Amino acid sequence: MLVSACLLGISCRYDKRAKTAESIVNNRDILPVPVCPEQLGGMSTPRPPAQFTGGDGRDVWKGRARVINAQGQDVTGLFIEGARQALKIARIAGARRAFFKDGSPSCATRVVWRDGEKVPGVGVTTALLLDNGISVMDEEGRL
Repeated sequence: MLVSACLLGISCRYDKRAKTAESIVNNRDILPVPVCPEQLGGMSTPRPPAQFTGGDGRDVWKGRARVINAQGQDVTGLFIEGARQALKIARIAGARRAFFKDGSPSCATRVVWRDGEKVPGVGVTTALLLDNGISVMDEEGRL
């Protein structure tokens, strides 16, 4: 099972913090495969926060949305590359499910930041995994 690395206590978020989810870390029924799509895409840690403009992760894949960081740079290509690498890891590991951090432009499962507002949506990696038959849950286990 893929798991957002930050949920496992790895300091890989944009602010170099973790968002440890004890319910996942202590779950002995899963063998977590940690991934940080943003690092896999080539971004450093720490890095400027980023958000969507024009849609969410699904819209990025359709060419209708972009991911822009706080410095105004278009980092969409890095998010796409990270998503592709995460999917590759999922296939190698035989993962059919993932626990991802909601709110992230990569991993969001229900809510994203778009143009300064929190709105319903999914991240770039989540959209790709869902389109490839991998179910994605947030850190609380919600689909």
